[in-house]
Amino acid sequence: MPKTKNTLGILGLGNRSTLFYIDALNKTFNNTQREYNTFPFILYNTDFNQINPYLPDNFDKLLPRLSEYIKQIEKLPISHLLIPNITLHEALDKLKISLTILHPLALSLNYLKENNKKQVVVFGSKYTMTSTYISNYLAKEGIEVTSPSKKDMEFIDNLRTKIYSNSETPSEIEVFNILLKKYSQNTLVLIACTELSILKSSIDVLDMTYLQVEKALKLHKN
Repeated sequence: MPKTKNTLGILGLGNRSTLFYIDALNKTFNNTQREYNTFPFILYNTDFNQINPYLPDNFDKLLPRLSEYIKQIEKLPISHLLIPNITLHEALDKLKISLTILHPLALSLNYLKENNKKQVVVFGSKYTMTSTYISNYLAKEGIEVTSPSKKDMEFIDNLRTKIYSNSETPSEIEVFNILLKKYSQNTLVLIACTELSILKSSIDVLDMTYLQVEKALKLHKN
């Protein structure tokens, strides 16, 4: 099937996170267009139960399953691909993909360089906050990555799992915003988890999800 210039593909994964991305795309698109159009894209849904048990780093099981979905979506008339799961990009980096990926780490690095930011503190899953994937990626440009305290990491990770199951409470959201405010006093908070992005805060942070959304809109506009 011939490719279509600047047509976005979305790999459908977890229900809440995928719908969140679609909603964010539509709302941002409406804000810029000042109309009630929906953002044009092609969605390819997966059986996320075939992927999620092997996240974040059981690559022997994860990569074959992910590769099959990528092969199918590459057949669609799209030019670039949005993956509504931040953690999954570490696995995607290990695959050869013909499409342009709206990669949250690459987009974050560009933003940090353009805004002369030299340090971030990462909010994400426990794996993301403790692994070297993000820190090594950003360190190549001299950007230091720090993590919350062990106690705060445990709370953030527990909250993330509750958001995934749609069971977070108002009091937990309030604590999360207190943590955002606390860590934002000294450095820029980098939100590296789609579930946490759902709790969009008024506190100034760098959110990987919205970097992907903004990039998708720019590509469509061009």
